[in-house]
Formats: sequence, structure tokens, C-alpha cells
Amino acid sequence: MLPAAAALKKQGANNGATTAFLVATPESGVDSIAITYALLDPVMTVVRPVAAFITAISAGFLENIVNKPKEKTPSLTMFSGSNEQGCSSAGCDADQQKRQQTVIGKAILGLRYGAVDVWGDIVGWFFAGLLLAGTITALIPDDMMATYLGGGLSSMLIMLLFGVPIYICATASTPIAAALILKGVSPGAALVFLLAGPATNVTSLSTMYGILGKKATFRYLFVLSSFALLFGLAVDQLYLLSGITPHAVLGEASELVPHGVKLGATIVLLILSVKPLWLRLKKTAFAPKKSPAVPLSGFPQNTRHVAENKESDRNVSSQKDQ
Repeated sequence: MLPAAAALKKQGANNGATTAFLVATPESGVDSIAITYALLDPVMTVVRPVAAFITAISAGFLENIVNKPKEKTPSLTMFSGSNEQGCSSAGCDADQQKRQQTVIGKAILGLRYGAVDVWGDIVGWFFAGLLLAGTITALIPDDMMATYLGGGLSSMLIMLLFGVPIYICATASTPIAAALILKGVSPGAALVFLLAGPATNVTSLSTMYGILGKKATFRYLFVLSSFALLFGLAVDQLYLLSGITPHAVLGEASELVPHGVKLGATIVLLILSVKPLWLRLKKTAFAPKKSPAVPLSGFPQNTRHVAENKESDRNVSSQKDQ
């Protein structure tokens, strides 16, 4: 996300557009919306992207009002040798271009992108979120969560302080939010975590400082935190007025799918997860350590440097003798 924002900024996007991109992108992905529907409930599935959209628009407008962008003449970039499918004539053969132009070929490419590329990017975070959610469910007492995070502005502030500095993506934060709600955390407090966690962390804030500037970064953080608290309080009131019990509806969307379909989908998902998880584990845990550079024995040395070193040694020894 941050490299894309930096590229947009470099290509001429103003601070308002870049800020809106940074807020909306982590929350409005198809993957995060689908996982929210599966693990939480329809209310949170609708509220989460709507809250992200309103927050992004508000942050972008505020940035453009405070720091009015300069008008620039738009520049057109021409890409030679490319067709509408993004396949360069120099890098694609005729068979690949023909396959991309068919409906079946486009469908296969889309399925491959969703099942391999997208899932490969989020699978590590998803299983990390499931592991942390299981740890929360098994070890943290229900009474403690209900006492400190059961609702109200204080619980929202606690979740905000917890969500802002840590690094967690939208996919991994969803099962954690589900576990927190099961432990007695109010849906509003969980929403604050869902909004603040993926959009902020210590590393991203330091990077934003370099992209947007100090004042723009503080405005970004202020708008995001304020709207997260407002939407959290509003969601708690929505559940209270509608009489919906979060524990009763949590994960009920999965009951619409037959058990056999869920079992088959789980098996397929696990099969698709084996390769990207193994590659990620191999890259991090089993990566070979870089050995220090050692000169090979018998390798011819630079005779010029050797002669110069010998000459300097003779000069030093003659000076000592004098």
C-alpha cells in the first residue's frame, strides 16, 4: 500500500488523494469484506467499508482544504506496443495474446489471480490472525474483556491505543475482532480496532511522514482516530436499538452454506495454502545466512597494489632507521 501511495504522489497525486487512498485501501478490499461477512455479521460487513469510505473522503477533503493543491497540467503517458489486456507485444507470444482475448481465458486468468496471487499474499496474515484469535479465546477470561471493553468511549480509546501502533492487515484483524466480540468486547470497540489497525502502525506513520509531511500525517491520524471513535459509538447504539445480540449473530452467515460445501471449500483452501505458506516459511526461517566475503586462496592479486604496499613499507622502515 505504501509503495503504491508513494508512486501516486510521485506521479502528481495531491496530498488529499493520497490520504484518501491510504485510508480506504486497507478496508475496502474484496478479501476483507468477504472475511468480515464470513466471520462477523452482515451489519459489520456493511458498516466497515462504509466507515472506511466516509473516513477516506473526509480525510482527503480536509487535507485539500488545509493544504490547497497546486493546479498542474495533466501529462499523458503513452505505452507503446501494449494491448488492452496489458500484454506487451514484445513480451507475449501470439498464443498468449489469443488466449487472453477469449472469455474463458479471461475467466481462467481471473480465477488464477484470486486463488493464487491474492490468496498467496494474505494467507500468512490470515493464519496468523486465526492463531492469535484462538489464543485470545482460550486464554483471556470473558469477565476481563467485558469489564474493560464492554462498551463506551473508554473501551473505544483502549482499542484505539492498541490498534494504532501495531502492524496488522485487514485480513488478520477480522478473526481477532471476532474473538474479541465473543469474549465480551462491544462491536463498536471491535470496529475501532478494524478501522485503526490496518490503516496505521509505527512503520507506516514514519513512512507517511516522508510522503505527506509532518502536518499531513498528524491530520491523517487525527481524522482516522476521530471517525473510528464516532463510528464505534454509532455501531454500539445501532446494535442496542435494533436489539441484536452480537454473540448470537456472529458467524451466522456461514450457516447459509451447506455443510458439505463448507467442508469441500475448507479442503480446497488448505490445498491452496500449502505452497505459499511453505514458500513464506522457507524464505524467513530457512533462508541461508550470508557468509562474510573471504578471499579465495590462489586467486591472483593486483600486482600494482602489492607493489605500492611494498614501497610504502620500505619508506616507513627507512624513516624509522633514520
